[in-house]
Amino acid sequence: MFVPTCEGALWWPAQKTLIVSDLHLEKGSSYAQRGQLLPPYDTASTLQMVEALAARFVPVRIISLGDSFHDRASEERLSNKDCVRIRALTAKYDWHWVEGNHDPAPPAHLGGRGTHALGIGSCVFRHEPTGAVGEIAGHLHPVVKIGGRGRSVRRKCFVTDGDSLIMPSLGTLTGGLNALDPVVAACFTSRPMHFASSGPGVRFVDRATLLPDRRGYAGGSGWRL
Repeated sequence: MFVPTCEGALWWPAQKTLIVSDLHLEKGSSYAQRGQLLPPYDTASTLQMVEALAARFVPVRIISLGDSFHDRASEERLSNKDCVRIRALTAKYDWHWVEGNHDPAPPAHLGGRGTHALGIGSCVFRHEPTGAVGEIAGHLHPVVKIGGRGRSVRRKCFVTDGDSLIMPSLGTLTGGLNALDPVVAACFTSRPMHFASSGPGVRFVDRATLLPDRRGYAGGSGWRL
């Protein structure tokens, strides 16, 4: 039994394990290098969420499901203060960095253990979803667009068919892929369920209320993985 949180993390009480995905640390500084200036606070904000979740659940183990860093040079742009915060987390908890497509080799000097995939009991944790039974993955940053009363809202969501699950991104500046996108549907053998962030909790969302994105929206055909 896993407990989803409104921030986009999973808590596994039986294993005292906290799972987070797609932190994309230093995404803001990556964009700044290309001339798109964003507030340089995304790493600090994301780490604050991880620290708060760890304080709430007091895990023995923390698994970060890949794309923890936005690119291979992210470690060079980390502030000294943020490096200290990451090392404090990896020293306090049994921290596992699952390899992502953005960060196939997480920085060794920040602590923790790198792995391509991690198996615990009947569950396997990896970055890119394959639809395997017992799999918990990230990569796709699923969100739902919910319509009603003449307006719509977007919320990060967990997508599952009961056999496997795709987690949302926890990163502050990360976008999201509409959960109705064929890329998401292809990860499941049966029609999946959607559980979206809602205030302080997570709730089941009726598929009939979900809306697709208009063609060309960032969550549609132009989505970059």
